[in-house]
Amino acid sequence: MMRRGETRRRVRAAIVAACLTIIGVQPAFAGRANDTLVVAIEGEIPTLDHLYTTARDTIVVSELTDDGLFYVDPDTLAYVPLVAESYVQVDDKTIDVTIRPGVRFHDGSPLTADDVVYTYNWVIDPATNTNRGRLIANWLGSVERTGPMTVRFRLKHPYPLAIRDMAFSVQLRKAGSYQGADGKPNPNAESLSLNGAGPYKVVDFQPGKSVTLERFDDYYAGSPKGRPAIKTMIFRTIPDLSTQQAELVSGTVDWMYNVPADVAANIGATGYAVHLTGPTLRVNFIPLDAAGLTGADNPLTKLDVRRAMIHAINRQAIVKYLVQGDAEVIDSACHPLQFGCEQDVHKYPYDPAEARRLLAKAGYPDGFEFELWSYRERQVAEAIAADLAKVGIRAKLRFVTLTTLNQARKKHRVPAFFASWESGSTADTATIAETHWSLKSDRNLSNDAFVARNMEAAAKTIDPEERKRLYSEALRRIADQAYWIPLYTYSQNYLVSKDLAYPVPKDGLPRLFRAHWRTAPAKSSPAKGS
Repeated sequence: MMRRGETRRRVRAAIVAACLTIIGVQPAFAGRANDTLVVAIEGEIPTLDHLYTTARDTIVVSELTDDGLFYVDPDTLAYVPLVAESYVQVDDKTIDVTIRPGVRFHDGSPLTADDVVYTYNWVIDPATNTNRGRLIANWLGSVERTGPMTVRFRLKHPYPLAIRDMAFSVQLRKAGSYQGADGKPNPNAESLSLNGAGPYKVVDFQPGKSVTLERFDDYYAGSPKGRPAIKTMIFRTIPDLSTQQAELVSGTVDWMYNVPADVAANIGATGYAVHLTGPTLRVNFIPLDAAGLTGADNPLTKLDVRRAMIHAINRQAIVKYLVQGDAEVIDSACHPLQFGCEQDVHKYPYDPAEARRLLAKAGYPDGFEFELWSYRERQVAEAIAADLAKVGIRAKLRFVTLTTLNQARKKHRVPAFFASWESGSTADTATIAETHWSLKSDRNLSNDAFVARNMEAAAKTIDPEERKRLYSEALRRIADQAYWIPLYTYSQNYLVSKDLAYPVPKDGLPRLFRAHWRTAPAKSSPAKGS
């Protein structure tokens, strides 16, 4: 086995070799000297308009170019007013919002109640086909102007995530933005040239290649986003990860993310770049067919079998050696940072002897065979299968595409599957609960009516204490019945220039307006933070 020091020396040599092909070819736009932050992204940005895409890289750009009524604080994950100055929950189906004075669009126009009403009416109109239109229309009945700087939202039913949806899903547009020159609605009007209200404005967009932003000097004082420190940002599409790394080291790129943990650690250790790591709200888990959907004789219908399976898996070792970074073992069916994620639940420490005892008690002293379906992270799935094999449980791994897995699950052919859920970067248990515990969901392999009832009730009340109680009862039952094998949280790994300070967010969603140049280059590669 290659030693870590030798690995790093080889990484250093490979980087230097790659840089020789980069230097002199790429323009030296990046860095503190030019006050220009160059961001490397893997995918293409299809549109500048967040209302019409869910592409992650576009969302990262939108955090710079757009503002909504509310904002998610990256340190506390609390929802705070952004374009909104304040709001009042009049009753469980009425929200009054007062707009902050002094907010302007990038064309200089003041943002008023008319713009808010226009934006929300556009979003919920089924004819406009916005990416979150159906989601918003599920709970929003109407929005009306109650004054030059005030609006009223009337909800169809009590909905505790209304402020969350306003923060994540609705970026404000100037009234008439989608009106074409011919007078007809044009959903593509903001796709190539955006008139947003965020701290940066778009000055150049080369679809599939790059987006160039400049600091918006008329950005409003008092914004929780603050005034950006860096003047210019350029997002460049660089599909190849190795090329991104080489450009970072050569100085033509300052920031990259979604870097594999081992790669980030090795490059950070060379001293050419800084490795930062932080949490995300994604969790991994394995739902088990407790309901017998794949057959009444399925061993997974027995509680002792399901408990044995959790005891058999060395989750701490998987996190330490395979996932790495800020990843942590979870015990509850949610992310620990999410509102309502009860942590006082039945826990199953790694204990192969206890797993064997439970299997014998359940009538399987020699274990059994079952299919474990997966569409991602083969190395982790194989490690889980190896741990299960040590207690006699033979996991037949089925690696398929996500589409194939979804189709098989709908036909009740999947007794267990390797799953992952990101919750839309939302720190609320509701965003994982509805999809996985509704009796209408094919992801729910337990068919537990009590759990489903509690999860549904928690999504229909705005009383936070009542929501906590309902989630607590449901999550304790899920853990007690071992409906899932809870695995771990994920870690987001970044590589950044030694000249750059970048505060790492708790939810994994980059907010690059918080970045700033260091007064002196970083001398080491900190494991966390900026």
